[in-house]
Amino acid sequence: MHFTRAPRIPLNPSLSFLKFCLFTIFLIFLHAQPGLADTIYRSINPHGRILYSDIPTPTAKPLQLAAQPVRSKYRVTRVIDGDTVVLENNKRVRLLGVNAPEIENRFHPAEPGGIEAKKWLQGKLQGRSVYLEHDRQTQDHYKRMLAHLYLADGEHINLSLVEKGLAVVTLISPNLLHANTLIKAQQRAETKKLGIWSMKQYQPRQLVKLTEKPFGWQRYRVKVTALKRNRRFSRLIIGKNIDISIANQDLALFPRLETYLNKPLEVRGWVSRKKNHFSIRIQHPSALILH
Repeated sequence: MHFTRAPRIPLNPSLSFLKFCLFTIFLIFLHAQPGLADTIYRSINPHGRILYSDIPTPTAKPLQLAAQPVRSKYRVTRVIDGDTVVLENNKRVRLLGVNAPEIENRFHPAEPGGIEAKKWLQGKLQGRSVYLEHDRQTQDHYKRMLAHLYLADGEHINLSLVEKGLAVVTLISPNLLHANTLIKAQQRAETKKLGIWSMKQYQPRQLVKLTEKPFGWQRYRVKVTALKRNRRFSRLIIGKNIDISIANQDLALFPRLETYLNKPLEVRGWVSRKKNHFSIRIQHPSALILH
């Protein structure tokens, strides 16, 4: 099935560009319609005419057309904290790509900035309708929905939290939608010292030796002295009983780990403890900053 055939390329460059734009819009529209092929091919016939078709030929090249995001609308009935809300259907939603400081609960005390993030999110979402945009995974192991949230005016709530320094970027594969946008927003917030970036509790600290597990998300200055690998994990060794742990399945996201050897680094995340060994698990290179 052929979708359209273009006339000969005109001599006027501006007109040619305009027609190219119109063809692009037309093809994206076709691509978004149910029942049409997912791949559209572009070729030029012997007479110089441009052809668009869903039938591949030896000289045709596939057009890369972005899939249109699917968003569903719900009303927010409650804001639990700075990165979790409850919908009208009683489903909990964990905001993707971000982590806000914890508020006080029966498991741990409040973290600095947690109340501010929750209050801001309440002011934005409490009782209002939002649009949910999912990534590769629609829920986590706690059965919470995973989503990016948008208001009717197009405001991206996850992004706004980062832009204001109310939350930090926390990327977990395979849910990397909007990753670059979030990272750039965090860099701007950090440069301007907004929100948590101005708080002394979140300033980088030296990590050489640990005897107790630190509480919450932190920033540490470290130097990697060696690399170790096993079947599941690659470890960047910081000290005798401290390492940075990366799952081997995530290594494709990172540069060669040798890049980090014997260089000053800032690692961002949570410290876990197993007996007398401490580890910081990271899942995306945005949590490792070379200085």
